Amino acid sequence: MSDSLPPYVRDPEEITRRSFALVRTACDLSALDAGSAEIAVRLVHACGMPDIVADLAWGGDVATAGRAALRAGAPILVDARMVAEGVTRARLPADNALVCPIVQPEVAVRARAQRITRSAAAVDLWRPCLDGAVVAIGNAPTALFRLLEILAEGAPRPAAILAFPVGFVGAAESKQALIDAGLGVPYVTLRGRRGGSALAAAALNALARGGP
Repeated sequence: MSDSLPPYVRDPEEITRRSFALVRTACDLSALDAGSAEIAVRLVHACGMPDIVADLAWGGDVATAGRAALRAGAPILVDARMVAEGVTRARLPADNALVCPIVQPEVAVRARAQRITRSAAAVDLWRPCLDGAVVAIGNAPTALFRLLEILAEGAPRPAAILAFPVGFVGAAESKQALIDAGLGVPYVTLRGRRGGSALAAAALNALARGGP
């Protein structure tokens, strides 16, 4: 059976080198600074779609802000376990805490009582860690909407927001709300329905690398 397979690259280092070279060839990164381009390359590598570069929206210097926060030991607040599992923890510069309260029993209780999603209820538990944190949302539009709500209510500002909620209900709208909010918090997001935990984790890993 193996005789019928086409030749393929087996060396992991060569796969990585060739993959990123092909991504950079396939993408138009000319409008991006070095830090933003590195994030974009990681995002494209994670999903295999060079066309997402044109749909990325940026607010401020998210690469510089996010990397400085991580180096200073800031926690990483995520909306889904899949985001946390995608982070290359060995590359985090200060053994940064990954906070994902959605699994806590209190979250389910809050969600039922308030008739909201568990993802939105979990965001309220970010409050003690939110000041100067790096936020990565890769699943639930309701998590991003709730984050915007509590920031409008006066919650502490995070250092950076990586916003990649995905889906047909609320995903595009929540990301546009972030773009329109004028929070003064650096962010990167992907307009439209596309997103996902792999993209949020890829953006975090780009920041964790420490530089392009």
